[in-house]
Amino acid sequence: MWNSRKAAARSVVIAIAAVLCGCSPNVATEDDAAGSCYLDAGDVGTFVDVPTGSFIKGASPIYPEESPSLRIQVSKFNIQIHEVTNAQFAAFVDATGYVTQAEQGVLDGRPDAGSAVFRHPDERSMNAAPWVLLPGATWKTPEGPGSSVTGLDLLPVVHVTKHDAEAYAKWIGGRLPSEIEWEYAASLGLPDPDDQFSGAYGDTGPRANTWQGIFPIADTGKDGFTGAAAVGCFESDRLGLHDMIGNVWEWTATPFDKGTHTLKGGSYLCAENFCRRYRPAARHPQETDFSSNHIGFRVVRDVK
Repeated sequence: MWNSRKAAARSVVIAIAAVLCGCSPNVATEDDAAGSCYLDAGDVGTFVDVPTGSFIKGASPIYPEESPSLRIQVSKFNIQIHEVTNAQFAAFVDATGYVTQAEQGVLDGRPDAGSAVFRHPDERSMNAAPWVLLPGATWKTPEGPGSSVTGLDLLPVVHVTKHDAEAYAKWIGGRLPSEIEWEYAASLGLPDPDDQFSGAYGDTGPRANTWQGIFPIADTGKDGFTGAAAVGCFESDRLGLHDMIGNVWEWTATPFDKGTHTLKGGSYLCAENFCRRYRPAARHPQETDFSSNHIGFRVVRDVK
């Protein structure tokens, strides 16, 4: 699985990611975010009902992979109101001893071990690659050796592969959403159902954590963040969900192509001038055993 062919593919993915997205290493601590978060402590880990209904999948497509536009019927399910947090994932690891694929690769001494980290221009030379594959980058050391998630309990967990996300979801009695379920929930939550961008931007400015400014030169942080935000630091959508658009990409259970699965929602890396994937219809392939500091997930549950 982590052979030389995968290592080559992984290098290509990192190179593509560097073109598609840019980010700052600055993340918000819980103290930094406390004054702007809408999520009460008692709401952490809660789920809401998504009713049975239909929607237009691939509405107002921009990129070729978002077509065709089709009306699809979806059965009801429950969805966590925010992305899975560092604290939630830590509880899973403490209870089970689970080792993520990024961590296991290092333990096994694989030559392609590690997880992808974006280096801000202020932290690298002009000729250095913006994305690096760091063996020491894991969910608990998100910026590499010497970093930690101390004080970042409410930030979304990152550096998790689809397998890691599925393991957590199974532990709490849930699963990853299908692409259709995810897009249906995001579509129901749009402030303006006729505007696919309304989950990210409104008349008064940003509604989600994305990149403002000219990518990849500078992020102005107009939305209040120049990196990942604690979950719930942007107002919930009409369904009661936080951060369905922006913040971090989210794994789904739906294959995209051979060896890849579908990511949804965009992230704080996506900008107006490139990678405009902060829309419900946007979809992006990702190598299934790949992880980075801008990919997380959320969990759904079946309704009996």
